[in-house]
Amino acid sequence: MIVPVRSLVRSKALFAEALTLIPGGVNSPVRAFRNVGGEPFFAERAAGARVWDVDGNSYVDYVGTWGPAILGHAPEAVLRAVGVAAASGTSFGIPTAREVEMARKIVSWVPSVEKVRMTSSGTEACMAAVRLARGFTGRDKLIKFEGCYHGHGDSLLVKAGSGALTHGEPDSAGVPAAIAGLTLSLPFNDLAAVRAAFEQNRGQIAAVIVEPVPGNVGLLLPEPGFHEGLRTLCDAHGALLIFDEVMTGFRLAKGGAQEGIGVRPDLSTFGKVIGGGFPVGAFGGRAEVMDCLAPVGKVYQAGTLSGNPVAMAAGLAQLAELERLDGFRRLEEVGAALEAGLRGIFAKSARSGSVQLHRRGSMFSLFFTAKPVRNCADAMASDREVFRKLFFGLLERGVYIAPSPFEAGFLSLAHGADEVEETLRAVAEVVPTL
Repeated sequence: MIVPVRSLVRSKALFAEALTLIPGGVNSPVRAFRNVGGEPFFAERAAGARVWDVDGNSYVDYVGTWGPAILGHAPEAVLRAVGVAAASGTSFGIPTAREVEMARKIVSWVPSVEKVRMTSSGTEACMAAVRLARGFTGRDKLIKFEGCYHGHGDSLLVKAGSGALTHGEPDSAGVPAAIAGLTLSLPFNDLAAVRAAFEQNRGQIAAVIVEPVPGNVGLLLPEPGFHEGLRTLCDAHGALLIFDEVMTGFRLAKGGAQEGIGVRPDLSTFGKVIGGGFPVGAFGGRAEVMDCLAPVGKVYQAGTLSGNPVAMAAGLAQLAELERLDGFRRLEEVGAALEAGLRGIFAKSARSGSVQLHRRGSMFSLFFTAKPVRNCADAMASDREVFRKLFFGLLERGVYIAPSPFEAGFLSLAHGADEVEETLRAVAEVVPTL
C-alpha cells in the first residue's frame, strides 16, 4: 500500500538550523536537493531497503547512501562484524590482519590488481592513483571524460560530474588554472577525440582516467569497443589506463565493471561497497606501478585512518555476504524486474518516445529526452523539470530516488518483489502527471 508522506516539520526545522551552522546546510552538495528545487528530509534510521526520516515517514530507498549499501541498510552480518572489531579498538595506526585480508580479497576478485593500498575515501584513492601515474611515467597531463566524477581533487574537478553537475557548477572555484590546464576533458564514448588528444600532446600524457560505466552524470553506457580503444591508445603512447571503480567495483560483478568489459586497466580505484558503510577507498594495479609508492618508491601517499580496522571488518563482512548470497546474480534479477516494469509503464504513457532508461546490473537512470544519451552533453540536455516532477511525485508516495537527474539509482539485496511492486505502483501513479 502506498502511504503518502504526511509531514516534514522536523526535517524543515533541522535544515533551517543546519543552514546557520553548515555551508548550504549539508556536508556534501547533492544532499541539498538544489537540483530538484526543494529541501532535504533528515534521516533517522534505515533497515533493509527502507529509510525513515525524523518525521516518521518511510521510503523505499534507491540511493543506498550513494552506492555502499549493496546488502541493504543495517545488515546483521556487517553490524556483528563492526561490533566485534570496535570492541578491540577503533583505530591503531599500526598494521592489522584485517588490512592483509582485505588486500587478499581485492587481489583475488580483481585480476588486474596485483597489489593494493587502502585509503579513507574514493577521492583520496583517485588523487593517489593520478599522482602514482605521473610518478611512474614522468609525465604531467591527464585525460578524463566530461561528467565523470573522480572526487574533489584539483586535477579532477574539470568538467566533473556528481555534485559538481547537480550544483550547477561544472568547474570549481579555487582550482588554479595551471593545474586545470594539465587535465584534458573529453566527451565519453568518443575515441576520435582521445586519439586526437594523444596526437596533440605526444609524450606528455601520464594517464587516462575513466569511470568504466559512468554513474555521476546519470548512468552512461559505454559503446562497444570504447574501452578496448582506450587500452590500445594508452599502450601505443606509453600512458596508464586508470579505471575509477569507486562506484562500480564489487557492485556490478566480483571483478567490477572491468570483468564484464574484458579490459585490464593498469590501475583501479575502489570505495563504497568495500567499506560496508564506513569511510574507505583503495587503489591498486600492476605490481611494478604500485611499487613506486613510498616506502619502497618515491611517490608519497599516506593516511592516518587508512585501513581502519572497523571499516575493514565492515567491508570484509559485506563482501562475504555478497558471495554467500550469490549477490550479483540476485541483483541482476531484481534490476531486470524493475527495468521491465518501468519500461512497461512508460511505453503506455504519453512519455513513451521521450524517455531513455539505462541500466547495468543494480544501477539505473532515467533521462527525459527523445535523443539517445551517449555522453555528458546528451544528459545535460534532458528535461530536468520533468525529472523534478517525478522526484517529488515519488517522494510523496514513499519512494526515494536520487534528488538529481545526474545521479544513478542503486538497488540492493534487500530490494525484493514487494519493494519493486510498491515502486512500480508509485511510478504508475506519477507518470500521467508529468
